[in-house]
Amino acid sequence: MANCLTLKKSNCKNCYKCIRHCPVKAIRFSGNQAHIIGNECILCGQCFVVCPQNAKEIVDETEKVKVLIQSGDPVIVSLAPSFIANYDGVGINSMRKALRKLGFYDVEETAVGATIVKTEYERMLKEEDRDIIISSCCHSVNLLIQKHYPKALEYLADVVSPMQAHCMDIKSRFPNAKTVFVGPCVAKKDEASYYEGIADAVLTFEELTEWLKQENIEPEQVLDKDECSRARFFPTTGGVLKTMEEETDYTYVAIDGVENCIEVLKDIEKGKIHKCFIEMSACVGSCVGGPVIEKYHHTSNIKDYIEVANYAGEKDFEVSQPKTAQLKKTFEYIEQKAIMPCEYEITAVLRQMGKFKPAHELNCGSCGYNTCREKAIAILQGKAEISMCLPYLKDKAESFSDIIVNNTPNGLIVLNENLEVQQINKAARDIMNIRSASDILGDNVVRILDPTVFMNVLKTGRSVRDQRVYFAEYKRYVEQTIVYDRDTRMLIGIMRDVTDEENERKRKEDISQKTIEVADRVVDKQMRIVQEIASLLGETAAETKIALAKLKESITDE
Repeated sequence: MANCLTLKKSNCKNCYKCIRHCPVKAIRFSGNQAHIIGNECILCGQCFVVCPQNAKEIVDETEKVKVLIQSGDPVIVSLAPSFIANYDGVGINSMRKALRKLGFYDVEETAVGATIVKTEYERMLKEEDRDIIISSCCHSVNLLIQKHYPKALEYLADVVSPMQAHCMDIKSRFPNAKTVFVGPCVAKKDEASYYEGIADAVLTFEELTEWLKQENIEPEQVLDKDECSRARFFPTTGGVLKTMEEETDYTYVAIDGVENCIEVLKDIEKGKIHKCFIEMSACVGSCVGGPVIEKYHHTSNIKDYIEVANYAGEKDFEVSQPKTAQLKKTFEYIEQKAIMPCEYEITAVLRQMGKFKPAHELNCGSCGYNTCREKAIAILQGKAEISMCLPYLKDKAESFSDIIVNNTPNGLIVLNENLEVQQINKAARDIMNIRSASDILGDNVVRILDPTVFMNVLKTGRSVRDQRVYFAEYKRYVEQTIVYDRDTRMLIGIMRDVTDEENERKRKEDISQKTIEVADRVVDKQMRIVQEIASLLGETAAETKIALAKLKESITDE
């Protein structure tokens, strides 16, 4: 498979949106980056469409086409019929004039090739005894069958696509011509690269529009009408069937969207479908819903269908139908490299993800896989990582935070802006004699605490730090810090029980006070003695008084 899709690693934000939308899960995650798995990808382009960071890029072939034009050979454009949905009000003649200014020799409609293909389908249904025929116009559908549903390969019409049929027709009329297909499809780049010598290059509508802008060329909004253009219906769901003459022995069905195609292919492999012609399109709405229909034009499939229907004629293009042998195309099984792990290995990975029994398998799809089991298989195949499981990460983070919260000696209480208790840990419950968190969760904090300090912090936005208060109801001294978190709009209260410290401080104060009282009594007694023997001691009395006063002062300071 050609490397048509590339990845900007710096843009990939590990959001898993691409894997969620990939119908065949052909994306591998490693080092928090997405990688496309070539031998599994069907190039439907969904990862390109849904990526919120534009991390997926389609390989641009504009410079390659410019080189073809500079070669001197006539370069002729095969323009996909979905162009009418991409370029509002611009007909084929206006597109021809615009593209000739870029240096192209001519522009023709791929619908010419579609007429050749549908005529071959009609011949197959009339002349060949086939049970089921699946249209081979959509390269993504072809890849889906080749890579994922090989049992249905025998039913895939062995006919070239409209792009190939038209390019072959152009080269039969202009032997030295180079052909460039322009359309809304990523997969056509791969088809052109794999089947060499038919389409020499492929441009998307976005690439063509950018080139026209660079050259300041604006296609004229002029519609032309051609009654011999029924194959213009091809890019719509059921468009192939609208152009065909139906055989009464067959049931004719149009299926669009990869998921719907997958369900039909499963039924085919199980032998549930017979005598049926199935038109399959990977894109919802068929080609008018292609991944590179420009986003500012692509509003709805209904609008696009109406534009195509109004532009299509009632009769077929006049074409020179090639021989059947010239339109043959072979499809081979493309082997998958991933090996299916055994049940023991799957169970072991599920346990690593915290899934110990079926009830634990939420199958939420946040990782991109439909079930936890699919995710476990992807991990064993090297496509996914355990960390992609959101419930696993959430449980792990909550478990870690719960260990910290419930084992810290500080009391923690979390309130919302309505002052309702959202979380309270064991240390806080011990301070307030609360038996269980469920007794208070969801209730207003006024049930257990004076809300004044919380209200002030909420109103002013200013935190309170290390404020020492006495909870009279609980006979507890607490050093509290109250913080308002604007991001989560939560009030967080951190309480350190300082009751023992406060009691110890008071005990020391009582001892100091008693010591001072004893010292005072000693001083008074000594003074009386001093006065009685003053005549004997003289100046010694004054020194004694000073010494005792210093002793008292020292005790007081302590």
